[in-house]
Amino acid sequence: MVFWKKLSCLWTVGLCLVASKSSPRTPTITDQNFIDHCVNVHNEFRGQVEPPAADMKHMTWDEGLAKVAEAWAKQCKFQHNSCIGKSFECHPTFQYIGENIWLGGLSIFSPKSAILAWYNESKIFDYNTLSCSGVCGHYTQVVWASSYKVGCAVKMCPDLGNADTAIFVCDYGPAGNFPNMPPYTQGEPCSLCEEKETCEHKLCQNKELDKPEKYPNWTPQGKAPQLKACDLLCLIYVLLTMF
Repeated sequence: MVFWKKLSCLWTVGLCLVASKSSPRTPTITDQNFIDHCVNVHNEFRGQVEPPAADMKHMTWDEGLAKVAEAWAKQCKFQHNSCIGKSFECHPTFQYIGENIWLGGLSIFSPKSAILAWYNESKIFDYNTLSCSGVCGHYTQVVWASSYKVGCAVKMCPDLGNADTAIFVCDYGPAGNFPNMPPYTQGEPCSLCEEKETCEHKLCQNKELDKPEKYPNWTPQGKAPQLKACDLLCLIYVLLTMF
């Protein structure tokens, strides 16, 4: 009887482990492929704006912004972070940060597909009049010239749709989208780069700004508890039922 009870528990563990492995995998904010994908796609689109930009800065990853994005994504709220617009509430060094949010199926998600959806708002944005026939704030933040840091995160949020629903959040520093201001200065690419900057793929690159920052004693606002993994729950179940 004891043998069959233990065998049943082990079978339960195996079933849970299989289930957890078959679940969609979301990249973490320390996944280098994910980081590179997010950064490279942003820079790709920033370098191809029309009309061309004279002062578009090159973007790099920021650990703090990624932590903010992750903490907010865990809340599974399809709305902007409550700290947005509050001085030094979101980030330890950027007074204000910008934010874009995408919601959809994880099975069709990639950083490029989400960022492309934001960038495609350019089709309804008129640079000359700064007018938009719909929603253009995602696009203008992606190509806001003075924003040079980005951090993104993706989390599963089945309560916002179905089991495949994920939310993708990108935060930007410093913030863009100031009222009645163009996202960048029109002109020959890199013609308005600062003295210490070099021109790389039509973007103004500053090696000092590119340096990664660490925030060892700081945690972002808006943290929510994560659900425990199925395999951990099953292990607890085994330990409880075997004694």
